[in-house]
Amino acid sequence: MVGESIKLCLSNLKLRERLHAQATHDSLTGLFNRRYMEDTLWRELHRSHRRNSPLGVAMIDLDHFKRFNDTFGHDAGDSLLRELGQLLRTKLRQSDISCRYGGEEFVLILPDSSLADTQQRVEQIRGLIKELTIRHGRELLGTISVSAGIAAAPEHGSTAAELLRAADNALYAAKQAGRDCVVVYHAKQS
Repeated sequence: MVGESIKLCLSNLKLRERLHAQATHDSLTGLFNRRYMEDTLWRELHRSHRRNSPLGVAMIDLDHFKRFNDTFGHDAGDSLLRELGQLLRTKLRQSDISCRYGGEEFVLILPDSSLADTQQRVEQIRGLIKELTIRHGRELLGTISVSAGIAAAPEHGSTAAELLRAADNALYAAKQAGRDCVVVYHAKQS
């Protein structure tokens, strides 16, 4: 009877862990999901304020993803998103938080990163993404590019909504500048 109780407890623990992972992670990319990002950004902003340390936020969007899906199919698009998730998981610091914001948009939360550090690191990620070799079945899918917008606390906002809005405005400016680039938020972009 004790053995059965222990077995049931272990099974419940595994189920709880699995449910927590499903509630906080995007199943396709393995990255954190938008809900987790919103909670975490709020927490990291408070930590940043308490420690008087910088916090970088980047919004990244795959360039011409719809055209990619239309050309190669949705399965190939899923392969691309999985590869991008893998790259972000392996190339960011352990303290950094990478999230799938929705569709082909991603948000990076970079604790203890100045605006200059954030820009340098996002440029590095942009370069690594261009070097990705994406295969779907036997087909080589070609190179991809991303556009990114960067904002930082406290320079560009003190709330999660302000920082995300600033990063999104900078992302829009990157797309307007021809895509495949990183733009830092400036107040006149609003």
